[in-house]
Amino acid sequence: MKENEINAGLLDGFIRRQVVTKCLRRENGAWIAKNAPFIDDWTQKDREWIAADLKNLAGRGGLVYAAYCGGKLAGFASVSAETLGESGEYLELTNIHVTEAMRGRGIGRALFYAAAEWAKAHGAKKLYISAHSSVESQAFYNALGCTDAELYSPRHIEAEPCDRQMEYRV
Repeated sequence: MKENEINAGLLDGFIRRQVVTKCLRRENGAWIAKNAPFIDDWTQKDREWIAADLKNLAGRGGLVYAAYCGGKLAGFASVSAETLGESGEYLELTNIHVTEAMRGRGIGRALFYAAAEWAKAHGAKKLYISAHSSVESQAFYNALGCTDAELYSPRHIEAEPCDRQMEYRV
């Protein structure tokens, strides 16, 4: 998507809702599934903030890639154009979401691979992912071949201390 295609209403009707029962936590060097029940969802204010962030990212040369079904937004992924790492080997996957009703159809996988291809075409060797720690999110990233990151971004750890810092070689 181009900057001018992104507006405050982009995510109206998009259902981020995820019922989480277990999350991975690092203990003694291993990832352990722990009971951590909560519902992760967006408010309307969250949707508007994310749409503004996507617009800003697109305006700075990043990728915002959307999937539609029946004219409705089914999912989206975004990649920042700003590099991470000492030699700039990483580009960050800043978002990847599929609306609740469309999950399990391969949309997330297609969005992820499109983001990885874009990152590679823009000089990255790896995608950096600050991944939600839910067991389901971790299964998604593991199935795609993501691994624990060699680089840990202090900014990401501070913002989301329970996230798992991961990478994907592009």
